[in-house]
Amino acid sequence: MPSALADFVGGYPFGLDPFQREACGALEAGEGVLVAAPTGAGKTIVGEFAAHLALARGQRCFYTTPIKALSNQKYTDFVARHGSDAVGLLTGDTSRNPDAPVVVMTTEVLRNMLYAEPTGRDRLGRLAFVVMDEVHYLADRQRGAVWEEVIIHLPQQVQLVSLSATVSNAEEFADWLVTVRGHTRVVVSEHRPVPLWQHVLAEQEMHDLFVNGGPLSVDDVLRARDDAREEVRDETRAGETGGPSRAPATRWRINPELVRLAREEGRRPDVPRGRPGGGPGRGGAGTPSRRRVWAPSRPEVIKHLDRSGLLPAITFVFSRAGCDAAVAACVRAGLTLTTLDERDTIRQQVRSRTASIPADDLRILGYWEWLEGLERGIAAHHAGMLPTFKEVVEELFVRGLVRAVFATETLALGINMPARTVVLERLSKFNGETRADITPGEYTQLTGRAGRRGIDVEGHAVVLWQPGFDPVALAGLASTRTYPLRSSFRPSYNMAVNLVGRLGRTEARSVLESSFAQFQADRAVVGLARQVRRNDGALDELAASMTCPQGSVERYAALREAIKAREASLSREGSARRRAEAVESLNRLRVGDVVRVPAGRRSGLAVVLDPGVEGANGDPRPVVLTVDRQVRRLSLLDFPTAVEALGRVRVPKTFNPRSPQSRRDLASSLHNVEIPPEAGRRARTRAAAADDADLARLRRELRVHPVHGCPDREAHLRVIERHVKLRRETDALQRRISGRTNTVAKIFDRVCASLEALDYLRGDAVTGTGRILGRIYTDQDLLVAECLHAGVWDDLSPAALAAAVSTLVYEPRGEDAATPKIPGDPALREALAATTRLAGRLRDVEAEHQLDFLRLPEPGFVWVAFGWASGLSLAKVLTESGLEVTAGDFVRWMRQLIDLLDQIAQVAPEDSHVRHTAHGALDAVRRGVVAYSMTL
Repeated sequence: MPSALADFVGGYPFGLDPFQREACGALEAGEGVLVAAPTGAGKTIVGEFAAHLALARGQRCFYTTPIKALSNQKYTDFVARHGSDAVGLLTGDTSRNPDAPVVVMTTEVLRNMLYAEPTGRDRLGRLAFVVMDEVHYLADRQRGAVWEEVIIHLPQQVQLVSLSATVSNAEEFADWLVTVRGHTRVVVSEHRPVPLWQHVLAEQEMHDLFVNGGPLSVDDVLRARDDAREEVRDETRAGETGGPSRAPATRWRINPELVRLAREEGRRPDVPRGRPGGGPGRGGAGTPSRRRVWAPSRPEVIKHLDRSGLLPAITFVFSRAGCDAAVAACVRAGLTLTTLDERDTIRQQVRSRTASIPADDLRILGYWEWLEGLERGIAAHHAGMLPTFKEVVEELFVRGLVRAVFATETLALGINMPARTVVLERLSKFNGETRADITPGEYTQLTGRAGRRGIDVEGHAVVLWQPGFDPVALAGLASTRTYPLRSSFRPSYNMAVNLVGRLGRTEARSVLESSFAQFQADRAVVGLARQVRRNDGALDELAASMTCPQGSVERYAALREAIKAREASLSREGSARRRAEAVESLNRLRVGDVVRVPAGRRSGLAVVLDPGVEGANGDPRPVVLTVDRQVRRLSLLDFPTAVEALGRVRVPKTFNPRSPQSRRDLASSLHNVEIPPEAGRRARTRAAAADDADLARLRRELRVHPVHGCPDREAHLRVIERHVKLRRETDALQRRISGRTNTVAKIFDRVCASLEALDYLRGDAVTGTGRILGRIYTDQDLLVAECLHAGVWDDLSPAALAAAVSTLVYEPRGEDAATPKIPGDPALREALAATTRLAGRLRDVEAEHQLDFLRLPEPGFVWVAFGWASGLSLAKVLTESGLEVTAGDFVRWMRQLIDLLDQIAQVAPEDSHVRHTAHGALDAVRRGVVAYSMTL
């Protein structure tokens, strides 16, 4: 009889790679498997074999993914292979055939099943396999704990299939899996089925990043990088001294033409034409001048790729607005990548997929501009787009009808959308706080989309030349194929009540100590202890040499430290005094006051729009309009000293901070305020240290100490300094050892203590409110439970409840300076105030127990949620909210709001007003664009 694996392979038009065959064989033999392989290598074949085994044996398989879009895609694939009767789908907003033998779900859904009451866990019957696709998500700071919860709490008889991107510590992760799941086969593949070639587009030419030979090993690339670095140094010395440069020790691997371009661009600042030094023969014969290397426009890049046969391509832009602007630029340039027949096919598919969307909604969604780009074979792909629009782009791209996609990095997260070429416009991106270089792991994830298996002979990664481009740094990114998997696990309030309710506190504590986070911490302790022993030996040697014939070096060093500490203390006191003065002065500001912002990027005159005296942490955060017409929310960082109102201007009641005309008119009035040039500027004050008696006494003692006159004084002090520094390092290592021992269990103890203080736990018993908390799955779980317990939402209408609950799911992108619009509903306003008070009380409890889980409610989405639930049109909601909210953002936040409203409807007491209102809110919100974006 043929094996299940042979039967499975027979259903595919291609054979399995060695790593796929090894992993599938281990699975058939009853082992758990961890498969780590590059993006596009085909590791999901192993997960599909688990589903095949379950069907063949009359068992069940759960296939989990990190995002709903990937779940939907995998569900469609399985239905095509096994039929709709055999496959189910469970996500936060979709339940389809949940009792099928193969069920695709988001990882959170499986976690919730594991914590459910016994009746809810019935679906785990006959469960034989769980596939965790993209298991490296457990490193995600916000959601990673869910993966570890599932791995720890799955029944032992379930075989676990973990599919991961290539990580450098796969063996460590597998060692942990063995401790919690039993024997696990580790299958690691570095092989890309489609070779990847690296290029740089510069000077209107595609340059290979590496030359002289074919694909390189990592060691080759590292040697090439070092050679290039030495070559750059030698060329720089040669340019400065006029001497010859050294020939590289090994043959070139990094393209010398790229190194030359980088060297010429960075040699010295640009010199204006017509002035001395403008080029050879001017200001010195042969003086090299820096020249700017040509950087192509976005349409030029696509044209170049098209001529070179490198389409279809995905260009990663790292900006939603940049993606939309790129499509618009290509359309304006007249770029067309499709034939007439293809355009007809595109129009037919678009009409079919958008037929249910009303014409008024299509207009506000930018449908016609989107369609024009699609018909030309060009599209954007980012989280700000309507989900239906994104899905159409994905479908057309896979069919080869869309050939150029401009995308943010979210496209790289699991969606099956490979291309022949991947283009990176920059090697840095804004991470929410600052612009930072992309990591080797991110570079690997992005470029992993290049090369379609079974279609392309090779894939191509193209980086565009930008000012300051460093080919050596790019070689480093390209050579570092792996990154370590680090646990982000920590206990939550919901997790604590569920574990205590099921296992009791002692056993729950023991279970948490089996987490990957604690496993990694325990391994690190071994190395730390070894370093402490080495430091102790060095400290003994230094102590023996800390002597001076004149007197005690330790006492002399202590005096110097005391002086340093006193000076620092006086400085802190001065800073605290100035801060208090600044807070007091900001609290006195009123709307219309003209102030001078003394520091930071926003320095200069500004008019106060909102005093912001009730900041999140109690400090005032005024919203101002600057002279350059920017609306910004400021903080104490912008006011290191007290501020005074230098004048006043009238702020119209109709002023709209989103309106360029309103900002322009108000900013112009600032120029009419007569303010002396020095008004509001910081005056010099006498330093407190100059008059401090204690500091003067310490300095006198230092001068009369015997060691002060020792000729070897500084040498003695250097020994003391080394001893103090090493002692400080050793003490820090000891604290790290202490902190890493039972780390997760200590956090769990503090979580349980806070829950006891709030009467959610009583020893090992879970209270009634605790059982409600155990059924609430959100990062604001405790605040939701408290709002229900305190009756904060009891008197609200469905629209007001949707608005109030939105404060617990919404998180603004970046800094939204505008004061949020709040509807006039009195009950809603009181509920918002009560929610904020509750959040403040809970944060106080957290502070007492050294926890920091909850965030303050965010009212930015309140008007949007209230308006939508009240029946306002999509156009009104998107254009009149005062928020810069896109259709994609709107739908995403509405989906999260629906998920939490649904939980509230389930956990609220039966026949309660809140339960009835939550159902009404769900009906009010789940309509129009929100409803048709939730259909599969």
